[in-house]
Amino acid sequence: MTGLAPLLNIDGHIARITLRRPRLANRLEIEDLRTLRAQVDQVNQTSAVRVLLLSGEGRYFCSGFNIAAVPGVNAGALFEALADDWEAARPITVAKIQGGLYGGATDLALACDFRLGAAACEMFVPAARLGLHFYRGGLQRYVSRLGLQWAKRVLLAGATLDAKQMLACGFLDQMLAGGAELDQAAEALVADLLAMAPLALLGMKKHLNAIACGALDASALQADIAHANLSLDLAEGVAAWQERRVPHFIGG
Repeated sequence: MTGLAPLLNIDGHIARITLRRPRLANRLEIEDLRTLRAQVDQVNQTSAVRVLLLSGEGRYFCSGFNIAAVPGVNAGALFEALADDWEAARPITVAKIQGGLYGGATDLALACDFRLGAAACEMFVPAARLGLHFYRGGLQRYVSRLGLQWAKRVLLAGATLDAKQMLACGFLDQMLAGGAELDQAAEALVADLLAMAPLALLGMKKHLNAIACGALDASALQADIAHANLSLDLAEGVAAWQERRVPHFIGG
């Protein structure tokens, strides 16, 4: 097998996961799916981490799951579990997309909170051409994030979207000219996110996702609002605003 397993690096408040099979367009094998789920769980358990950045080595971001790896494997179920884990991840998640992404990898990116892409990136889902029925979680993410008609263009008509179309439909939050600009934009976004008050930032992410799928827990939302309202971070944020200085948040 060419390439290495996904690499997790945790440095203070940021975690980075890198896909490392560039000669295979960062195709994911079964063991990679297990590794990625374990890595997300490790990140969730590391309370200091506020941002999780996903990227790939080489020309491609990710070509999805190797559906020919094991006969009889339910690739949809495996990928759905991984994408659902990413959507539910405690930190803010950012996908840095330097090149093409295909199949289930498009849903893995959709499961992230933010997606930044280089002008060279493109996306394509061959499910209908292969006779593969996309799974429920992926269908929901496509419709909720891109809208029904864009979802149909990609999943039913098998359209290949270039970076400009990915930006137009809302798949990308930002489109950058090249790799250097993409790196700079991703680091700038990470810095902006890390400058936010953790209780408010991570709490709102959780509840926004719950609202999007019609599963808001009103009592949990009110508890998190009350917690933030009584926090030292809110007092610090107000003081910093009044004093026109940069706030220093401690997450409590």
